[in-house]
Amino acid sequence: MELDVLRYNSKSDYTDGLFMIDKSFECFTIEDEARTVKIKGETRIPDGRYKIEFRNVGGFDQRYKKKFGDFHKGMLWVKDVPNFEYILIHIGNDDDDTAGCLLLGSTADSSKGFIGGSTTAYKKAYAKISHALLKGEEIWITYGTIG
Repeated sequence: MELDVLRYNSKSDYTDGLFMIDKSFECFTIEDEARTVKIKGETRIPDGRYKIEFRNVGGFDQRYKKKFGDFHKGMLWVKDVPNFEYILIHIGNDDDDTAGCLLLGSTADSSKGFIGGSTTAYKKAYAKISHALLKGEEIWITYGTIG
């Protein structure tokens, strides 16, 4: 399975994007802003291609196990990002909800740096991605900037 994040709007505090699964639009994204020099918790990851695996430890994993029960198989972990650790795909609405991670949403307001319907979008995408991972498929995500 191939995932793509197409970043189309980079502002001083956030970056908007489109999330694709196997070249089909899935939902909207929001991340931190681009920076020349990384600031921990305030910088988006670099464009590139990264492997996705489950992460079954940490605070997010524990919270999502409580929130989603058996639906949750582990956090979606963007692996081996240079100079970043534990980049996850998760729920949130704006750049205050991320520390370099990718947030998913059903709606987007690019003028305000806000995505809505995050839990709905996350659950829909998570079901597809986790199913593929559980079947042993390799999952890759490519981050790119357009426009």
